[in-house]
Amino acid sequence: MTARIYRPARNAMSSGTAKTRHWVLEFVASEARGVDPLMGWTSSRDTQAQVRMTFPTQEAALEYAEAHGIQAVVQDRNSRKPNIRPGGYGENFATNRRGTWTH
Repeated sequence: MTARIYRPARNAMSSGTAKTRHWVLEFVASEARGVDPLMGWTSSRDTQAQVRMTFPTQEAALEYAEAHGIQAVVQDRNSRKPNIRPGGYGENFATNRRGTWTH
């Protein structure tokens, strides 16, 4: 059994960082998914691929993997600095703008 431990990326639909502070242990699929000929659904007999566990720290996830004999690979992500504008959202509606309002 092989698993990967990673921190999930933020949702592309928002600029928030919710659900990105925890670590996830997810099993790698041992067999490829197949297509059901009648309905067209994808399916697999590998039930471990459905398991996804969250941990508060990377060390906790590694300890769990070692305690249960799971080979784990840690994937680090590239951290991005937050995009904070000096004026913030209120800058869009400032009355002392130097330039013309174009939108």
